[in-house]
Amino acid sequence: MMARPDDDALSWDGDDDPTLDTGAPASVVKPTPDTATQPTADAATTEPATSEAVPPAEGERAPMSNAMLITIGVLAGFYAIFTIGWVIGGLRLRDAAHYAVADVAFQGPLWLAVLAPALWFSAVYLLTRHTESWVRLLWLVAGAILLVPWPFVMVGAVGQ
Repeated sequence: MMARPDDDALSWDGDDDPTLDTGAPASVVKPTPDTATQPTADAATTEPATSEAVPPAEGERAPMSNAMLITIGVLAGFYAIFTIGWVIGGLRLRDAAHYAVADVAFQGPLWLAVLAPALWFSAVYLLTRHTESWVRLLWLVAGAILLVPWPFVMVGAVGQ
């Protein structure tokens, strides 16, 4: 007898597999002919799962801690704000720079300044993958100090 299309939508191929964890002890699950060749573990010989972290294998780095991830996220937010600050401050300086340099000569440095925070963050993040976390943090903080959008800081969004 064929299953109705409605029943097909409510089932998944392999739902009736007896080796799936149903919460029952392993000794209750009876092997089927296709799983009889696989080794089964008794409930007495299995070790309980622990919540201890598994140390990384040789050559692998440990994942970043939660504090480090939050710190990098906050610094990424600063870099995004710095990008916006360079856009606003640079566009406000365009009127003053119009008398000193040609508009074409102003556009290149303006957009390099706008892209500088994103480029610095990306470069530090990619180039410090295999170093300690404090080295990455040191370079990110140094970039946050160096890339402050001074035109925005000095003049502001509604300055003269």
